[in-house]
Amino acid sequence: MDRGNWSNKMEYMLSMIGYAVGLGNVWRFPYLTYKNGGGAFLIPYFIMLAVAGIPMFFLESSLGQFCSQGPVNVWRALPIFQGVGVAMVALSVLIAIYYNLIIAYSLYYLFASFQFPLPWSDCFDWSNSNCSLTPREVCNITTAANWSVTTLTGNMTQWDNHTCPDEDRISVPVQSPSEQYWDLVTIQRSSGLDETGPVVWHLALCLLLGWLLIAAALYKGIQSSGKVVYFTATFPYVVLLILLIRGLTLEGARDGIEFYIGSQSNFTKLAESEVWRDAATQIFYSLSLAGGGVTALSSYNKFHNNVFKDTLTVCLTNCGTSLFAGFAIFSILGHMAHVTGKPVSEVAQAGFGLAFIAYPDALSKLPMSPLWSILFFIMLLTLGLGTQFAGIEVISTCLLDAFPEALKSKRSVISVGTCCILFLLGLPCVTQAGIYWVTLMDQFCAGFVLLFVALLELVGVVYMYGGNRFIKDIEMMIGTRGSIFWLWWKACWFFISPAIITLILVWSCLTFCPPSYGTVQYPPWGVALGWCMITFCLIWIPLVAVWKIFTAQGNPWKRLCTVCSPVEGWGPYLDVHRGQRYADGRQVDRKNSLQLPDNIYYISNDQTHL
Repeated sequence: MDRGNWSNKMEYMLSMIGYAVGLGNVWRFPYLTYKNGGGAFLIPYFIMLAVAGIPMFFLESSLGQFCSQGPVNVWRALPIFQGVGVAMVALSVLIAIYYNLIIAYSLYYLFASFQFPLPWSDCFDWSNSNCSLTPREVCNITTAANWSVTTLTGNMTQWDNHTCPDEDRISVPVQSPSEQYWDLVTIQRSSGLDETGPVVWHLALCLLLGWLLIAAALYKGIQSSGKVVYFTATFPYVVLLILLIRGLTLEGARDGIEFYIGSQSNFTKLAESEVWRDAATQIFYSLSLAGGGVTALSSYNKFHNNVFKDTLTVCLTNCGTSLFAGFAIFSILGHMAHVTGKPVSEVAQAGFGLAFIAYPDALSKLPMSPLWSILFFIMLLTLGLGTQFAGIEVISTCLLDAFPEALKSKRSVISVGTCCILFLLGLPCVTQAGIYWVTLMDQFCAGFVLLFVALLELVGVVYMYGGNRFIKDIEMMIGTRGSIFWLWWKACWFFISPAIITLILVWSCLTFCPPSYGTVQYPPWGVALGWCMITFCLIWIPLVAVWKIFTAQGNPWKRLCTVCSPVEGWGPYLDVHRGQRYADGRQVDRKNSLQLPDNIYYISNDQTHL
């Protein structure tokens, strides 16, 4: 209790589901599915879930629960790798900065949805002359240089005494009201990263409100956030169900769903390596692996909690949510395509384009559009908050574990102080160039770093600490399992998962393209800054390793052996479980070697345990 525990199992499960189920399930998975062969994409997706996603989730949650420590202190099992935990914290800081901007966008659109008609439903006074609800066509100026348009007759445009043939007509690029509302009103986008512009004050206030909500939920740590997740983890499912039922009743919904996983299924896509890379990357992105959150949340579990059962529940719930969200999203996008006369492929987008342009545009065309818009953005808000809670908890947990005596009674100060500092660091992202910063951080921080950290995590636990030793640690918590049970997990941890992560990492490096936002390319200094972010996260791995070796005792070989072995006292957090550890005879502490008979009473924390 001195460190904190979940009040009950439900709070842990909802917190973990809220962390794993995030915005990537709503705006990234549906896009990747139709891009990579529709229903055919589900084959590599579930294969990657089985061979990489679930094994990594099982490893991280078991590691945190076994020693009841955050992502930095768990590496007391292997001090030379403690920099991996520091890299996770650094990554959590960067992700928390830009992820809260998405919460701010959701808050702004939520407030704007309390209007009728919705402000992005038409080209109102905030728009410019390029805004249009329908495409515009003109005659090619090279063939009609001296003509002037007078009227539209049938399929021909009348030009004085002449006509403009269909082959000479060209479409003038226009922007939909929702697209212009996003660019001109919401983010007030500048021309590029070089043009910072002033602070967009309504976004700054929404960002402040977002951090206030998070600080309030985390004020007492998991004791308070564990209560909030009853709402943030369950409400998105209610909204998705409502949107799905509404979407299925709309004309054109079938076209959207068929485009999602039906007639568009293209099994020849399975021969393309990019499809498998997208499937594996989405699994890591969706399950929030290698970010420290899984380890931090599971560290507050009871020692004998069935972490294996929890792993299957959370992972399958997460992937089921992705599938379910795709049906809800594409049923309404299919209706939008039907209304506008466009193919579904032209209204389906990824990332910000889906959440803040395409989907708001589709909702504005529904009866009682403000109601559906309010529900949708409350869903985005709760999805973002559930993930952000765990991200901030990673930072707080690591600080409290590093200085337990000094900070034990100051958890509230740590949580509020962390939120204040991250709010100030996020202010550049609410300038007119803010969307470029958000995109830059997302593309660099959510890719290479996660994969590299996950690979080192596997190497450290399985090859250096010892996969078989780690299995014995897990059996202390969940009970002994047969060799057949561990056969699959050994195959994944020792061979399959490291090989897959290595291939994806190499392929991502070989196919790297400089980031861009739409047609706007980033300047060279912007790309260099992105690589500096990656360096900021990963530099701690060699620095901490060198520092650990330098501060160890003895000759160079002895120092290396020392930092590659568990520190004295490594093991379960409570003495009663450490006593069980000795009694089982599995990992006996060299300094305090003893064997406990089955009927001895072990005294711990003023309580007697049999």
